[in-house]
Amino acid sequence: MSFTLPELPYAYDALQPYMSKETLEFHHDKHHAAYVNTGNNLLKGTDLEGKSVEEVVKASYGTNQALFNNAGQHYNHIHFWLWMKPNGGGAIPGSLEKKIIEDIGSVDKMKEDFIQAGVGQFGSGWAWLAVKDGKISVMKTPNGENPLVHGAQPILGCDVWEHSYYIDYRNRRPDYLKAFLDNLVNWEHVDEMYQAATR
Repeated sequence: MSFTLPELPYAYDALQPYMSKETLEFHHDKHHAAYVNTGNNLLKGTDLEGKSVEEVVKASYGTNQALFNNAGQHYNHIHFWLWMKPNGGGAIPGSLEKKIIEDIGSVDKMKEDFIQAGVGQFGSGWAWLAVKDGKISVMKTPNGENPLVHGAQPILGCDVWEHSYYIDYRNRRPDYLKAFLDNLVNWEHVDEMYQAATR
């Protein structure tokens, strides 16, 4: 099962003004495509050839850094495109909202912690909502790492590599994270991943 670049689930200009057509063209067509191509080259001839993306991510962590970097970023981006939608943000599905309030305190606190995780990630990386031992928590990881390699299941992630926001926000990472949460998040997809993680 080699890596495949997924189509974007919306038009390149569908997330404007919060994420521009130019950002999506570079981010999807150049950056994500490079992770797919490099990952496929590094997979060739290894015992991980034919495994799922999740399996490759977990198995290459700490053993094959180059493969892990590309597999991790491929996994992260497959979901990143689905974690956003035109006219996103808004209401969080009931059972997920209830669980966020139960585990984190409030939706506002979750958003505050999520933004802080993204801003506090030095250099490149990701901010996450993840499920571990049945509880939702906010996490951050460097580079292409994700909660999978820390025994958790990601249900929402925001890419804080500069290529994800610099064209639109320059160095204003907090504004990008706020716009992501308030206007882009596809909470239905987050809820689906939450339900799958707690089955």
